[in-house]
Amino acid sequence: MQLFFKYNWMVREDWFRWCEELSEEELLQNRTGGMGSILHTLFHIIDVEWSWIRILQGKTDFQESFDDYNSLEKVRQLASAFHAEVESFVNQWDDSMEERLLHNTLEDGRIETHTWGEIVRHTIAHEIHHIGQLSIWAREIGRAPVSANFIRRGLSSALQASADGHSELKR
Repeated sequence: MQLFFKYNWMVREDWFRWCEELSEEELLQNRTGGMGSILHTLFHIIDVEWSWIRILQGKTDFQESFDDYNSLEKVRQLASAFHAEVESFVNQWDDSMEERLLHNTLEDGRIETHTWGEIVRHTIAHEIHHIGQLSIWAREIGRAPVSANFIRRGLSSALQASADGHSELKR
């Protein structure tokens, strides 16, 4: 689970760098799907990740408006501000947390119950889903998207430990 968070953070940073080559107008241009624009979708990814982690910790949810973060620099600063708390939670994850229950009250008063494991995996999948939308938009404007490849990112601790050695499997 931690590897997929690290993967998402690496891909997100790649998208931030990718966005540096676009104008503010292109980043804010209304598009079909996602949250309507490249920048708003990145903001939404960050918002949802932090919000769910805070809810699991019993803290208040994030209630800021995208209007207050409508530049690449502001969205990057927000991501940076939230990252330490999210990373700390993710790094402290252990199997005992998997089946903990969260009773979440919806706006209409209904209560949903989910395990922490479901919520954490939803958070991971949510970002991957929206990164796919960014990839489609990249192709629509004639640009190559960020690689969604999990391999070749050096995420496995076993690979990092064997970096001094050699691999018997060559691909």
